[in-house]
Amino acid sequence: MRLAYRLVYFSGGFLIGIALLFFILSGKKTSCAYGPESRTLKNIRLKERAFSEETLRALQENSLDTSAISTLLVEGDVLFSESNTQLDSCRIYVIEGEISEKNLKLTIENCEELATVLKANISTQ
Repeated sequence: MRLAYRLVYFSGGFLIGIALLFFILSGKKTSCAYGPESRTLKNIRLKERAFSEETLRALQENSLDTSAISTLLVEGDVLFSESNTQLDSCRIYVIEGEISEKNLKLTIENCEELATVLKANISTQ
């Protein structure tokens, strides 16, 4: 069989496979969280969240609410160099990002069933 025929058969099978995957996976909430940062943020997003009084006070003083934290857990960056991931029970993560033209830096205690926002440092640019 010539190379041209092989390429045609391969391309046809490849396109049929892509079409099947498109129809099978459409409508499902699938995600590709393979990197350590993506997995950490997804893990925290899926858990019940609690907020310290200090965090709620800092958000209120800067005219932000808890939805800013939810947004940061989607678009933020995990600072592994400042985080303490060696703990056995609850790991401490530092996450930063920009929300409403303000720099937001969170310290989150990530336990097995609960993620507690311990501190929120907010600064303007």
